[in-house]
Amino acid sequence: MKDLLYLKDEQLKEFIEKLFISYRESFGDAKKTLEKHSLGIAHHKVIHIISIHHGITITNLLKRLKVTKQSLNRILNDLVKFNIISFIKDERDSRMKHVHLTKKGEEVFKEIFSSQKKRIYNALIKSSSLEVNNFKSVLKKIINE
Repeated sequence: MKDLLYLKDEQLKEFIEKLFISYRESFGDAKKTLEKHSLGIAHHKVIHIISIHHGITITNLLKRLKVTKQSLNRILNDLVKFNIISFIKDERDSRMKHVHLTKKGEEVFKEIFSSQKKRIYNALIKSSSLEVNNFKSVLKKIINE
């Protein structure tokens, strides 16, 4: 633990490199599925968030992704065109739209998720409960959660 109290730039650079590589590997697993459906990483992020937050509003989706309306609109238009998402107007405020995965969208998500799940599951199963909880804690701190 004392090593962590004196993190040097080289150690931080190595950690950042591990983050890059883990991102590349875990999202690389999904790449074939995304390409099969003419989708990219930006589409994947939106599909993933919608799969967790059923009926999320566009405003909240923008906040979670931290992207411009213009960027999100392009992705949402693609996903509508590919019949992956649909919008449902709010019952109380018709200006507010809730975004949902269609049946096809749920199938695409399951296909993408199953390709990523193997790598993440295998890494977690090979780790102790303490390691998993510590890793989760560090990730939350990195993303300011």
